[in-house]
Amino acid sequence: MAFTAETLRFFKQLAAHNNKEWFEAHRDDYETNVREPMRELVEELDVRFARFAPEIGGDPKRSMFRINRDIRFSKDKSPYKIAAAAATEGEGGAAYYVQISSGGLYVGSGYYHLMPDQLERYRVAVADARTGPKLATAVAAVRKQRYNVDSRDALSRAPRGYPQDHPRIELLRKKGMHAGKEFGAPGWLQTKGALDRIVKTWRDAGPMNRWLDKHVGPSTLAPPEPG
Repeated sequence: MAFTAETLRFFKQLAAHNNKEWFEAHRDDYETNVREPMRELVEELDVRFARFAPEIGGDPKRSMFRINRDIRFSKDKSPYKIAAAAATEGEGGAAYYVQISSGGLYVGSGYYHLMPDQLERYRVAVADARTGPKLATAVAAVRKQRYNVDSRDALSRAPRGYPQDHPRIELLRKKGMHAGKEFGAPGWLQTKGALDRIVKTWRDAGPMNRWLDKHVGPSTLAPPEPG
């Protein structure tokens, strides 16, 4: 696996020429500098992942996202994503994600967005005096290692039924929780060291994800109807 300057350059150019004609003219660049390195990364992660699978609740296979965007319900009709990514969900429910773009490497894990049933379980466990402090401790430990811990959406105030002065009000306001880091494009991105950084990022978030797996877990709701 080797992401190079050509990988980043491809996405920079794609952002400026996001159309079918340009992409087809540069398809060989995409295959050589993006798709093949990402495919190799996914295969290598499958091997490496098994070594610490018990820590995160299973050893599922990672899947690479398609470069084509789903534009059916979007005002933005740009046909291609300007990043390549792969993700998986552990048996406990946490997701593990890796992305390469013109800005470099991003690695993250957690529960990006909680469904209503998950959100209810999450808030109950955060508010509980026995279980809530354990998440606060895990989040503090992840942040101490200079990872960003955030959610896609968050309330500006406490959720209904919870006091504004709750000791874990920051966590209660969140509608998801994921930990990750923007690594940029350092020299090790073009070496096997990139694989080490990806695995380490996931392992460092382990205590937080194990708490989420135990107290939140996968949603049992049916997926929403498209459109």
